[in-house]
Amino acid sequence: MVYFCEEFCNLGIMTGTNYKDYYGVLGVSRDVSPEELKRVYRRLARQYHPDVNPGNPTAEARFKEINEAYEVLSDPDKRRKYDQYGRYWQQVGERPPSAEPQVDFDFDFGRYTSFEEFINELLGRMGEGSGRTGRYATNIPKEAPITLTWSEAFRGTQKRVQIGSESFEVRIPAGVRPGTKIRVRGQGPFQPYTGQREDLFLIAELPPHRFFQLDGANLTAEVPITPDEAVLGAPIEVPTPDGSVTVTVPAGMRSGQVLRLRGKGWPQATGGRGDLLLKIQIVAPKDLSASERELYTKLANLRTFNPRTHLKGITL
Repeated sequence: MVYFCEEFCNLGIMTGTNYKDYYGVLGVSRDVSPEELKRVYRRLARQYHPDVNPGNPTAEARFKEINEAYEVLSDPDKRRKYDQYGRYWQQVGERPPSAEPQVDFDFDFGRYTSFEEFINELLGRMGEGSGRTGRYATNIPKEAPITLTWSEAFRGTQKRVQIGSESFEVRIPAGVRPGTKIRVRGQGPFQPYTGQREDLFLIAELPPHRFFQLDGANLTAEVPITPDEAVLGAPIEVPTPDGSVTVTVPAGMRSGQVLRLRGKGWPQATGGRGDLLLKIQIVAPKDLSASERELYTKLANLRTFNPRTHLKGITL
């Protein structure tokens, strides 16, 4: 964990006998330009970054030393004091020790998703990089998508989420819909100036379902029936979020008509559930057996009903 002082890093690392030649640490001359300093720093930081040298304490120590040097030499005021006063530069205009916050330079590298994210945070006060909010914010997003199954969204669940290199558990409440924001406290962008994490908002996403669609708190679905079921009426079995149920199709049902199953829809935040709306579609069979074709032919010859009588006489 890093504790930041007012100007990010008044390090307090080289008083008395523990003086370090920061120019030597970076291998640059004392008249190095800010641009060249930055270029050398990026190269060295990438070379000794712990992600590139996992489990190598020597590389990690060198990495910290490089960052210490750059934090002093990249700041014009600190560099001027360092050049003028040498090992005593920090004592110039120093506040009383009791006023200095604690500084620990042991970085938690696990919270960075990439090398560039780490570099951009260190260079944040110079206005470089992108994707930051605030002076020292990291590239960890304030919002991130989370894909849920329909069962998870309907019933709620405890789910492990991976954001960059970080993993944590989050509770998904029942009845989450696409676009719902789920607030996760203390898992958002890290703010070094305050030493705290902001909140993260997970945006719920649901893949298309092969039967159900969401319409607010209601579920909708299309249910196919046969011509004889439409004419005579019939009990049919249909899926619901709670399992299959038997629904009676009334005689004379037409395509497009809707059967409403109350309380079989999506959970609502205020309690209760919406309805399940079943839109009826009459489907004619394409492949008929010889017996079926014979019976349909007899029915056609016996039929007295003409659904197009209201079209007679219509012209432009």
